[in-house]
Amino acid sequence: MPAPRSVRRGLACLAFAGAAWGTTGAAVDIVYRSSDFGPMAVSFWRFLTGVALLLAAGIFRPARKAPAAPRPRGRRVLLFTGTGIALAVFQSAYFAAVQDTGLVVGTIVALGAAPVFTAAGGRLFLGERVGGGGLLAIGGTLAGLAVLVLGNRAGVVHPLGVGMALLSAAGYAVSTLLGRWTGRHGGGEDPYTLTVGSFAVGAAVMLPFAWGEGLVPHTAHPGHVVLLMLYVATVTTALAYPLYFAGAGAVRAATASVVMLIEPVSAAVLAVLFLGERLTAATVVGTVVMLLAIAGLALAESRLEARD
Repeated sequence: MPAPRSVRRGLACLAFAGAAWGTTGAAVDIVYRSSDFGPMAVSFWRFLTGVALLLAAGIFRPARKAPAAPRPRGRRVLLFTGTGIALAVFQSAYFAAVQDTGLVVGTIVALGAAPVFTAAGGRLFLGERVGGGGLLAIGGTLAGLAVLVLGNRAGVVHPLGVGMALLSAAGYAVSTLLGRWTGRHGGGEDPYTLTVGSFAVGAAVMLPFAWGEGLVPHTAHPGHVVLLMLYVATVTTALAYPLYFAGAGAVRAATASVVMLIEPVSAAVLAVLFLGERLTAATVVGTVVMLLAIAGLALAESRLEARD
């Protein structure tokens, strides 16, 4: 059981990561409005710049002791490759969802579906129990998604954007499940190494797609776009991801799921206050149902962990 001090630090790391990630979609949405940058190019530059910043910061990182038992090479390769590809899908699909159906709907669908996909994948591939409460929470999430998508009139919610958000959720779930699996079998990594390795793979995966989309944006405000992309790469990537991995390793998965609800809430607030997006009644109801379902899923997982 982690010490109380480490748990408090873990919660602080998760809270910062969630708040920072909540601003990512807003920053990228402004980039879209200011240039012809596409989601593939945004993802590529986010990965590449994040890797460069982390490697530069690694110069000042204290040396770590080698693990008592060497980690299996095959599992390390699988962890870095699988996580990098999954994060590439997660990020690029999320940015595409924001571009197509807006920040609020894209964020809520992606982050609402991610815990459901993770719970289902954990049950199918890792043998993790879900329980009656978990099944009820999954049903609530699906109900909230249905209200969000079907309750809005045509043009408010775009099916393609919702589909990309669901694909993004699937990518997130795969990266989470892969981390759990390798951790159980002795292939885990420290947050810094995992982030650098995964981002390097993600940048390599996204390069051909970003090249086809256009690596350099055409814009009347180049300084504006560069500053926003630096913010996305620095604060929401190079800083937030290691903090998230560190925090997730210090608290229960259920607790992490609840804390990370900061992200969709902050994204919705920014979208309404600064991006001019409007919240319809169906969007509000669907969002509330999905957030309550996520909290219920976390509670159900917490009870299962307590029994174990």
